[in-house]
Amino acid sequence: MVKQLTAKIGPSILNSDLASLYDESQKLMDSGADYLHLDVMDGHFVPNLTFGHPIVKCLRNKIKNAFFETHMMVSKPEQWIEPMADAGVNQYTFHVEPVKDVASVCRKVQEAGMKVGIALKPATPVDVVTDYVDMADMILVMTVEPGFGGQKFLDNMMDKVKWLRKNYPTLDIEVDGGVGPTTIHACAEAGANMIVSGTAVTKSEDPEKVISSLRNTVNAELTKNL
Repeated sequence: MVKQLTAKIGPSILNSDLASLYDESQKLMDSGADYLHLDVMDGHFVPNLTFGHPIVKCLRNKIKNAFFETHMMVSKPEQWIEPMADAGVNQYTFHVEPVKDVASVCRKVQEAGMKVGIALKPATPVDVVTDYVDMADMILVMTVEPGFGGQKFLDNMMDKVKWLRKNYPTLDIEVDGGVGPTTIHACAEAGANMIVSGTAVTKSEDPEKVISSLRNTVNAELTKNL
């Protein structure tokens, strides 16, 4: 049976009020989010610093059923696999750039019971995934430089998304960075089905409406390609 792709909207809480992380996260789930995108930064791989597995575990203790994806913008992603699995993470998305043996990290993530996400910075060629895409549940194409929210969307990254969709028709493809109502059409047309949206959702007066609009746009494109 051929896997049926669906639109999944995962708001990033990076630009939420982190002092009210649970309330902000629950609000996003109540607004129709399909998953939560948790940005983990170590101050080394990217210049910013956010939070680690203790915070994620606290969040999981309050939000039992949500799908948690951690976007590991860290220099040593292998170091945090077990702690994040223990914290209740569902999908562990790490960057290829600092990793020497990507396949080994993929296996460790799988063995820890989590789904594998592989992330690419804007300067990283998309075809690097060919050696290990069969081990990945999802490929993340960064549409800004990782590390800070609120950046301008890089529309030339859509060529990467198109290449992935052409070569891997049933793959979950995620985009992250500057994605919102004004850029979602480009993402959907290129073939992305997992949408990370930060400020467009978290700073909106009606996050439910924004999430629904993003989902409808992606599903419309997926339906065209059936």
